[in-house]
Amino acid sequence: MHSIRLDSDTDFHGWRKAARELVLAEVAPADISWTVAGDEPELFDALAPPAPSPSAPSSGTFNVPARFVELAAIAILHRDPQRFAWLYQALWRLRANPELLQVATDPDVARLQAMVKAVRRDEHKMHAFVRFREIGREPKSRYVAWFEPEHHIVEAAAPFFARRFADMAWSILTPDVCAHWDGHAIAVTPGVAKAMAPSEDRLEETWLTYYASIFNPARLKTKAMQAEMPKKYWRNLPEAALIKPLIEHAERAAHAMIAAEATAPKKPQRQEQPMSRAGHEGDRLETLREQARDCRACDLWKDATQTVFGEGPPHASVMLVGEQPGDKEDLAGHPFVGPAGQMLDRALAEAGIDRAETYVTNAVKHFKFVPRGKIRLHQKPAMPEIKACRPWYERELAAVRPQLVVAMGATAAQSVLGRATPINKNRGHLIDHNGGPQVLVTVHPSYLLRLPDDDAKAREYARFVDDLKIAAAYLKAGAA
Repeated sequence: MHSIRLDSDTDFHGWRKAARELVLAEVAPADISWTVAGDEPELFDALAPPAPSPSAPSSGTFNVPARFVELAAIAILHRDPQRFAWLYQALWRLRANPELLQVATDPDVARLQAMVKAVRRDEHKMHAFVRFREIGREPKSRYVAWFEPEHHIVEAAAPFFARRFADMAWSILTPDVCAHWDGHAIAVTPGVAKAMAPSEDRLEETWLTYYASIFNPARLKTKAMQAEMPKKYWRNLPEAALIKPLIEHAERAAHAMIAAEATAPKKPQRQEQPMSRAGHEGDRLETLREQARDCRACDLWKDATQTVFGEGPPHASVMLVGEQPGDKEDLAGHPFVGPAGQMLDRALAEAGIDRAETYVTNAVKHFKFVPRGKIRLHQKPAMPEIKACRPWYERELAAVRPQLVVAMGATAAQSVLGRATPINKNRGHLIDHNGGPQVLVTVHPSYLLRLPDDDAKAREYARFVDDLKIAAAYLKAGAA
């Protein structure tokens, strides 16, 4: 009996080297005992010393399909203690029958494919169900997650998280091994107990609010959801406490809707007199808002909570165009309700413009972001996304018919003017554009929030108010 001891549970290179030497030495699968360093020896292995493994490669060569090497590298991550022996048995048979992998009904091939499938599924679950919690505060904060994998997948799954959260310092703790990322390289350390993992963080409430807001009862299929997200993962998910009440609420709402008496459609009423132009345009703007709810012109809708359409009087004399909704706007469904919106309100008041009398919208109607743990970081819209959303701006413009359009930020200016427009070179004066309303270009309020020091912030805020005063003067002159 040949006893082969590998360095770790995932030592594919060690298994491959030993397996090659054993095959060349004509050692049958039944004559090999595979163990991992640190494992306790089996009872009968301990009674007698094992025969030595081949110390040097035997002469000769043999080939196996490259596909087998790929599958074996994945299957070796399976937790079954017999995986090394089963892989060797498949290798032993492949030497004589290179077409073996094409026989899907062969027991060894079926077992290999099942192991690969289980490992890949477990890795997919880790990608989907890891939830980071923040430890400490910026700039020295670290994000820590706890996960309990079924198989030895942590090292294989870690590069995914390094790519997705490249600018975060994170650790994924598991009972087997732990993976750590410092922004440069992945480090692997021994496993730990679950007590080492944090149980909550300061952003927990925000995450739960977001999760509840994107829960769609119209698409609820409980059995399918549990098949994709088994209950064993729930205990490590912050949102797990919401799942049951959200499901129950959706079911109650569905039963109530079914039980309710059907309502007959309203018959259209005859319009005795022509509708006024103001009423017609107001209805048109509301129709646009309803149509935009289901906009799929670009892919941003897939991750955003909802479409954030423009708001304001249907005949506002000034239309304020921002770049895109932020995190607060995405959750609330209204434009400019976050910190940038508060700064805009203050600047409008100082410039003499009533926010309630303005129509406020964005060039792009869905929130584009990059997830960083539970934080969603704003990401600048790309040209295809700006072009995809421009028809909505044009239809809003036609419905509202403002005297003046204020484009705030480069994305807004590009959408309004149809071309790349440097802000500093074009701000401070009105721009004629294709016979339409006058256009005033200025910075976006969020730019002011990002300035590094108070002096720069005060200076640029004063310039922003001065730009809005130009708008106020123009509107006053038009009203005179």
